[in-house]
Amino acid sequence: MAEHSTVEMGRRAYEAFAKGDLDTVLSMQTDDVVWHLSGTGVLDGDYHGRDGVKSVLGKLMQETEGNFRLEVHDLLGNDEHGAALVRTHATRRGKTLASDVVHVTHVRDGLTAEFWAAPMDPVASIEFWS
Repeated sequence: MAEHSTVEMGRRAYEAFAKGDLDTVLSMQTDDVVWHLSGTGVLDGDYHGRDGVKSVLGKLMQETEGNFRLEVHDLLGNDEHGAALVRTHATRRGKTLASDVVHVTHVRDGLTAEFWAAPMDPVASIEFWS
């Protein structure tokens, strides 16, 4: 059975992110995309448009000196939403993070229109990013 197009898009986006291919990641976002990050200290906030996404991903890599990575466990999707079960790995300022996170996307016209990151251990996330 073929994967749903939302799952395929998610897989391509995570593979591109792992390779540092930001242009491909951004091409999968709507012009008016909004990323919501909470419990992420210096990254906390809402990021609007592709420029906002590019900005926060750049800051993420800057804060972790480029060592942030995602391990994708599973991707789910339908015509309106996608969900990714991921484990984040990073070091920052002498601290290490290995945390399970759920990424939820709202899909419009085959692109990500909205993104939320929900850490399973928000306390660990806040302590790492503070």
